[in-house]
Amino acid sequence: MNQKQFYKSRGWRIARQAFIDKRMLIDGGLCQVCHEEPGLIVHHTVWLDDVNCNDPEIALNQNLFRYECQTCHNKEQDPRRARAHGRVLFGANGEVIPIGEY
Repeated sequence: MNQKQFYKSRGWRIARQAFIDKRMLIDGGLCQVCHEEPGLIVHHTVWLDDVNCNDPEIALNQNLFRYECQTCHNKEQDPRRARAHGRVLFGANGEVIPIGEY
């Protein structure tokens, strides 16, 4: 399956809801970035692509999820304003390229 199909899959919906339920018990579901607004988006801390979205150790691993409010998620997603903390890219030869830290 490709990335678009993954986000419509039953496995993702179950993993996402389980993570939201866990965050609700921990802190009432606050954004894990700003700790001020309610979380809205379960965000992967590893960039998903059409290959690794098929690896449950990456795509469904709650240790790689973060619950974010819309504001914090938008800041990270907009490359002109991105503060892509804790995220990495991979170069053409497989080298890890850090793009920020939390």
